Amino acid sequence: MKTEIAVHASRMFRAPGRVNLIGEHTDYNDGFVMPAAIGFSTWVTSAPRDDRTVSVFSENFSEKIEFSLDDQDPRAQGHWSDYVKGVAITLERAEHRLRGAELRIRGEVPIGSGLSSSAALEVASGYALLTNSGMVVDRAELAKLCQRAENEFVGIRCGIMDQFVSCNGQAGNALLLDCRSLEYKLLPLPEDARLVICNTMVKHALATSEYNARRFQCEAAVSHFAQSRPNVTALRDVTEVDLKLYGSDLSEVIYRRCRHVITENARVLAAGAVLEKGDLAAFGQLMNSSHRSLRDDYEVSCKELDLMVELAQQVRGVYGARMTGGGFGGSTINLIQAENVDEFKEAVAQGYKKATGVAPDIYVCSAAEGAEEIFDL
Repeated sequence: MKTEIAVHASRMFRAPGRVNLIGEHTDYNDGFVMPAAIGFSTWVTSAPRDDRTVSVFSENFSEKIEFSLDDQDPRAQGHWSDYVKGVAITLERAEHRLRGAELRIRGEVPIGSGLSSSAALEVASGYALLTNSGMVVDRAELAKLCQRAENEFVGIRCGIMDQFVSCNGQAGNALLLDCRSLEYKLLPLPEDARLVICNTMVKHALATSEYNARRFQCEAAVSHFAQSRPNVTALRDVTEVDLKLYGSDLSEVIYRRCRHVITENARVLAAGAVLEKGDLAAFGQLMNSSHRSLRDDYEVSCKELDLMVELAQQVRGVYGARMTGGGFGGSTINLIQAENVDEFKEAVAQGYKKATGVAPDIYVCSAAEGAEEIFDL
């Protein structure tokens, strides 16, 4: 797993954010997702030190922090640097002994937009720290270690999707990812369609606590179903038939959480099948259905996201629209005929600002490459 490589004086790395086309809140239930890396990245320049100190400067926050890799009691501070420190500590605990480093970070992924700025920061930092120390870890392991850092150090119980696609994205393709086996299939995105991200510019304060609450609800449901079906270790193992047969004793809220996860997994697989056939109309209908389920059964949408989706669905050439990311603000993802993009941007921006007083950011994007070292400094 560990391989020695040459250490250079100064090196640059990038890792992208992501958009999820369909398959929300299924990754931490061992389910299926369909993300794509996007052309917004976090950039990390690294240079080695002769000690065990990591010095990190953020261009975005104009702030510098330092920490020791020998700290016997490292703790999160509720600070942007927790993501970098958490990755470093997690790599160390996985027996990747790191060298001290000078890191300079510049982030392009809009923070709080639902486009996974945290995973981009984790992956770029992990890649830089390993290479700075003369080591390389395969991309699947790097993704898992970055996820562990966010779960155990930062305290956000995210699934594997964000870190995995940041590591493994490929230009022009979405990834149909099995979050249990980490096997994935590349699905080319049609050249005559565009992915358009609409940022609501809001992030509600309850996002993190409610995200973690959904995980606890799913885990409670798994414990319930495992009493009748011992092979159930995640909601991915529960079928719609199981839900009808064994779900009557669940609370009404947890029943709906289960229904979302079960039907969302089915939607992802169906979306993969129709995308391979080039049936974008069917793909769009699955996106629309996904948003309704997230709004009504999983209850992670909000009025701003719902408004953005409603505005999008009224525009000519839109195949489908849905929230993307953890929810409670952030962004929507829209699949649109290329010729209608300008009309879409104008109509949605005007409608959203009229209703909310806020001008949204709208990004036309394509599927990008995953994490990499940049050699043309």
